[in-house]
Amino acid sequence: IVPNRVRCIAEIGMGLTGFGVFFLFFGMILFFDKALLAIGNVLFVAGLAFVIGLERTYRFFFQKHKMKATGFFLGGVLGVLVGWPLIGMIFEVYGFFLLFRGFFPVVVGFIRRIPILGSILNLPGIRSVSNYALSSTLLKPPH
Repeated sequence: IVPNRVRCIAEIGMGLTGFGVFFLFFGMILFFDKALLAIGNVLFVAGLAFVIGLERTYRFFFQKHKMKATGFFLGGVLGVLVGWPLIGMIFEVYGFFLLFRGFFPVVVGFIRRIPILGSILNLPGIRSVSNYALSSTLLKPPH
């Protein structure tokens, strides 16, 4: 595939993922609106597939040590789509935490370099909590 085409597909994926997160957040603010949460879930998963590709998305979700996390995440998505938004989002957030816990140290490190957000994360109480959470074994992915 031509490199410009790959970049365009990845940019579309980032847009889809961003809109997915926006709809999920907006759906939670509006007291777990089923339609907004369903749209957000579909856009988020589709955007992830566009950004990293279908095969890598499949390999990411269906690794042997991530099956529990994938079950909770996709079960939560299914719960939202069926019409149980609160239960679905609880399962989905737990599955998301299990799936993406290896990325949290990278995200916190990135946020610490952003001028305003970084100074908030470096406040004394928040800094100790974020340092503890990042060094905790809860965030370390299993081998």
